[in-house]
Amino acid sequence: MAAMIPDEKKEEVRGAADIVEVVEDYVKLKRSGRSWKGLCPFHDERTPSFHVTPDLGIYKCFGCGASGDVFNFVMEMEGVGFVEAMRSLGDRYGVSLPEEEDPEFDEDHHLREGIYHALKYAGVFFFRHLMETGEAQKARDYLKKRGYNRTIVKRYGLGYAPNGGDQLYRTALDSGLNEEYLLEAGLIKPSNRGDGFYDAFRGRLMFPIFNPSGKVIAYAGRVLGNEKTAKYINSPQTRVYNKSKVLYGINFAKNEIRKSDEVILVEGYTDVISLQQYSVKNVVASSGTSLTPDQMKLLHRYGDTITMIYDSDSAGQRAMKRGINIALQEGMDVRLLELPEGEDPDSFVRQFGKDSFLEMKREEEEDFLAYQIHKARDEGRWERPAEKKKVVNEILESIAHMPDPVSRETYVQHLNSKARIGDRALFDELGKIRKELKEERIRARKRRQRRQEREQRDSATSSEAPSPHSVAFKKQVDGAAPKTTTTPPRKRPNFEKELIRLMLMYGNDMIDYIGSYCSGKHFEDEQLRDFYEDIIEQYKDGEEVSVEKYASREHPYPELVGEIVLEKHSVSERHHEKIGVQYKKDKNPYRTAKGALKALKVHFINRLQTELYEQYNDADGEERKKVMRLMKEAGRRRTQIQQSPIDELFPDPDTDAAKSVSEKIFEYKMKESDE
Repeated sequence: MAAMIPDEKKEEVRGAADIVEVVEDYVKLKRSGRSWKGLCPFHDERTPSFHVTPDLGIYKCFGCGASGDVFNFVMEMEGVGFVEAMRSLGDRYGVSLPEEEDPEFDEDHHLREGIYHALKYAGVFFFRHLMETGEAQKARDYLKKRGYNRTIVKRYGLGYAPNGGDQLYRTALDSGLNEEYLLEAGLIKPSNRGDGFYDAFRGRLMFPIFNPSGKVIAYAGRVLGNEKTAKYINSPQTRVYNKSKVLYGINFAKNEIRKSDEVILVEGYTDVISLQQYSVKNVVASSGTSLTPDQMKLLHRYGDTITMIYDSDSAGQRAMKRGINIALQEGMDVRLLELPEGEDPDSFVRQFGKDSFLEMKREEEEDFLAYQIHKARDEGRWERPAEKKKVVNEILESIAHMPDPVSRETYVQHLNSKARIGDRALFDELGKIRKELKEERIRARKRRQRRQEREQRDSATSSEAPSPHSVAFKKQVDGAAPKTTTTPPRKRPNFEKELIRLMLMYGNDMIDYIGSYCSGKHFEDEQLRDFYEDIIEQYKDGEEVSVEKYASREHPYPELVGEIVLEKHSVSERHHEKIGVQYKKDKNPYRTAKGALKALKVHFINRLQTELYEQYNDADGEERKKVMRLMKEAGRRRTQIQQSPIDELFPDPDTDAAKSVSEKIFEYKMKESDE
């Protein structure tokens, strides 16, 4: 192990870093004597109790007790170790640090850094293709039409993903970039043929998505032309990107939001870029997702007022209504602005300029109450008693989300002046709505508690594993199932039905083969899981297993048999695109089983990864590290399964590698007795 970074270098970084500037990446601060004050980023609060004292280089929250120096703050906000935080600050403030490895630079750190490196590499690749290739001419024409010159393109990191299936992948490998980093960054996907990878983004204008400190964490790709495909595709969720916590443009807008104490929220990436280029800089977008509470908390760290500009179509109006309640619950002052029909912020500011936009904003923006009444009048709802009652209830529901009682009373009186219903009736109805909201929050809290209790039990079971994290993960894969609902999915997974069909039609040898590679807990559909386990029990007891036998059994077996056996094409014609395997029904039954088993394993790990991510968000300390190790192992196992040929994963039944069900059952019973 190489030597650790010297103490004098740590102190050099500490001295160079401006703790106020670092904290202001996440918290809106105001000077208060010798310190700075703001809302604590570590717990929900309405009155600022979070203090930063630059003379001492520390922060302290008098509400929740959180405290530390600039290193602690970066560690907590970015979820990294001490050395990684120090290197991040060193890069930011121009302090060079030795490149020796440190014990804190574990595999997870290297993976995260590898993902960041892959994303940055991709940004350069996309930018060069945009600026230098003939294929990207249509992208350059699109940007020129919007008035985006090279300076703007470079500032926002815009680029072009070439149409070729694997140009980024091949170029990155030739440059020495680790394949795993590209996969974990969501830049490549497994090939349909199961023999490599292809680029996730192809033939699209690329928009990098940055975190508040300016690191590329994801991409959005816009289709050009009239192709019949999704207008935008986004990076998947990764170790560095959670779309529900990210706002496009926040790295450029955060300081302007602090200065104005207001954020303008728009829908599109080009809306953000165009407004910022016309010096309306306090603007962000919600990255192609519905606004979330986490995004609103992030905005509230920088400003207290939000002005929403959404499209006037039905989807835009629904998104706006959801956003109003989320913003009000966060305690923000909510304003709304509707642009002239056919215009969006991008087109309006390019056509009429900054002054016209700001003038219209001053004259036309409304508080949420006035806006909802104005929309109801335009739609003819305000004049019809039954519809007016619905509108009033919608407004009262929004008011009910406000945490401050004075604000609630003020808006109820404001509503009464518009609706002329009477304070008492409005307050009575508001009380009912608030009671319902409270009960729903209690139910939600209980659901979270039950989930946490289940996760703790699962975690306790996993902690009994006799070996490191890879074994702990294997125990989850082989012996624990992700959460499933009691109601079957509307469409049952085809590969699960296929495995049941094969066991019913080909009898004991096929049951022995399939049972040796999976258990009921790998099945997502509850009824199919019960069906599988019943087949295994019948097999163990020496009973007949056949289509005829189950067709005469009790409910729901006859219905399931009909659904599974009579559906001649239960394996989707496109399914091989997802799992990297294509097989023809029953030309080789064992090969059909192998393809379905591979799909079963991949989807099982997908569900397990989702659960582990939820556990990770709720965990802290050592438990968080443990879950992170399991997440990492899950990703490796999934990649291994996806990349391995099916004959290696599931050897033919006549080989030594194929283990019988009876052996598996014996091992399972022995494990149960040991535990």
